Amino acid sequence: MAVYTQVSAEALSSFLSGFDVGELVSAKGIAEGVENSNYLVDTTQGRFILTLYEKRVAADDLPYFMALLDHLKAHGDPVPPAIRDRAGRAIHELRGRPACLIEFITGVSVTHPTAGQARAAAQAMGHMHASLADFARDRPNSMGHATWAAQLARCGRDLDRIEPRLFDRVSGGLDKVLAQWPAHLPTSAIHADLFPDNVLMLGDRVTGLIDFYFACTDVRAFDLAIMHTAWAFDGTGHDYDAAIGRALIEGYDAAFGLSAEERAALPILAEGAAIRFLLSRAWDWLNTPADAMVTRKDPLAYLRRLDFYTEHGASLFA
Repeated sequence: MAVYTQVSAEALSSFLSGFDVGELVSAKGIAEGVENSNYLVDTTQGRFILTLYEKRVAADDLPYFMALLDHLKAHGDPVPPAIRDRAGRAIHELRGRPACLIEFITGVSVTHPTAGQARAAAQAMGHMHASLADFARDRPNSMGHATWAAQLARCGRDLDRIEPRLFDRVSGGLDKVLAQWPAHLPTSAIHADLFPDNVLMLGDRVTGLIDFYFACTDVRAFDLAIMHTAWAFDGTGHDYDAAIGRALIEGYDAAFGLSAEERAALPILAEGAAIRFLLSRAWDWLNTPADAMVTRKDPLAYLRRLDFYTEHGASLFA
């Protein structure tokens, strides 16, 4: 979440007038994240999230995201669907951007998850994958392994401005990952970004899975690998928590099941996940406007994860 596009109180009040959600009381920009412009909106009838989709989220993809959320909600998963206006529309335009008013879910995202919270979140992912077994729509992964070479080339030697020889280190890791990528594994719709800040919790109970704007069709176990990279390390990528790493695998396996072939592929999937987020963070680090109300994320935190999986990956998922 972030704020790139400013919305005045007058424009927001006019926007809300098309919904049965009451009148605007207050709105506050949300700075966390880097993808879209987000506001916490309070009205006389409740609380909502207003999201304006910036350039990385294509307007043509929004019907897929909305259909996926509706599907998960119908299956009992704790997700926030878009609110429809009086004409039944979920997708709108505001300040020249596609926009949705989204149901607010109570809960907090944990900064330092416990093993119990990690297990509950992984179980929620497993239940989500079970619900998506009959989801018929398809969306290629716009940030998937087939795009990483182009992303690396786009960053180019500017990566070395972040860390000396970073380009060469990422290039070597990418060659290995692409040569071993397990494209034969089962695929399904996946979240593809289930970081702790995209899981809302009360204690050890998951109350919400949010921000599905990277959701796509890809290797199903890649979703778990992404989650492992995000939950099992501290924010710097220096410290690995083995108890959380085990809890993630155990929780997912208990809720959905993990085949021996998927488990064996998790090390290379995790290395791929580290490269995927290193590259996107590096691009944002190099190109985020100076006046954007946004928190940049350190790409080197994912270089450290990549190095850790390269050295220890086989022992982490046995």
